Amino acid sequence: MNIPFLNRSAGWAGLLGACAALSGFGVAEPSPRAAAPRSRTFVLTSTATLPVAPAGTQALDLWLPVPHSDASQDVRDLKIESPVPYKIEKGAFGNEMLHLRPATLPTAPLTVKLTAQITRREHLNLRANAPTAKAVKEKPDPNLSRWLGPDRLVPLDAKIKQQAEEVVAKAGAKTDLEKARAIYEHVVSTVTYDKTGQGWGRGDIYYACDARRGNCTDFHAIVIGYCRAVGIPARFSIGLPLPADRGKGEIKGYHCWAEFYTKETGWVPVDASEAAKNPDKRNYFFGAHDENRVEFTRGRDVELAPKQAGPPLNYFVYPYAEADGKPLEVARTYEFADVAAK
Repeated sequence: MNIPFLNRSAGWAGLLGACAALSGFGVAEPSPRAAAPRSRTFVLTSTATLPVAPAGTQALDLWLPVPHSDASQDVRDLKIESPVPYKIEKGAFGNEMLHLRPATLPTAPLTVKLTAQITRREHLNLRANAPTAKAVKEKPDPNLSRWLGPDRLVPLDAKIKQQAEEVVAKAGAKTDLEKARAIYEHVVSTVTYDKTGQGWGRGDIYYACDARRGNCTDFHAIVIGYCRAVGIPARFSIGLPLPADRGKGEIKGYHCWAEFYTKETGWVPVDASEAAKNPDKRNYFFGAHDENRVEFTRGRDVELAPKQAGPPLNYFVYPYAEADGKPLEVARTYEFADVAAK
């Protein structure tokens, strides 16, 4: 038997090839080793203040999103301070919310305070960038067909489908993973994180496609809409961002992100807006959500529990109230305080 020639440039690769030829067996590529996901533990405080209802109001309702435990976050020591009775209700997709309806209309502003200790873990799917990585076991999503359907501001009409197909065709993408990657790269490359002017922040796919700027809802409207348009389930989540530096303080705004699904990878986390803001993390945010966030709800066009009188909410991250079925503005604050590791 002739032994394959080994030269200096071949190195270990040449030696492995020679061994494979001698043994008659191929050499499998080593699977990437999963690093332990990063995590952070913090106390979240959510305060909602309901104003006095207009004169003559018969019924007053308040809904407040409640963070839930799932594969990426643990919620412990949930405490609620409320001057009137309330219930914790379960909505669609595992969402949880506080609901109250005072038996007697308050004559002064009503404040509800929620505190909880939350441990948020980095959500990683190594298969997004290394198909040989070990698959992570996850529960099947019973709502998979929902994540292929349209949202009110993310229609799946002929124009959106054509745009999505042009993106994947230009990239030469064949598999669902390749198509999702092409969509992600297209959005990160062509949309600017810019919260000036009007129209941004609604997650309107047509606004985002035309303006090519906006915030996280606008970025992920395109990612989710284009994925669904080419047959890839994609889902939306929203909550709050935390600064990377540990400490404490007020959280001024919300943050949202996305996941898409393929049979080969399972659910893959993506954060296109963070990638656009942090170009050095562009590859990281295809297949990862960092630990600097807390999730409140999943899905758009949200029906609350019990169902609100008004139309479905575009998304549910802030308190929502109705006076006799009409929306009522609610003041809110969110604060965090990191818990030192022991």
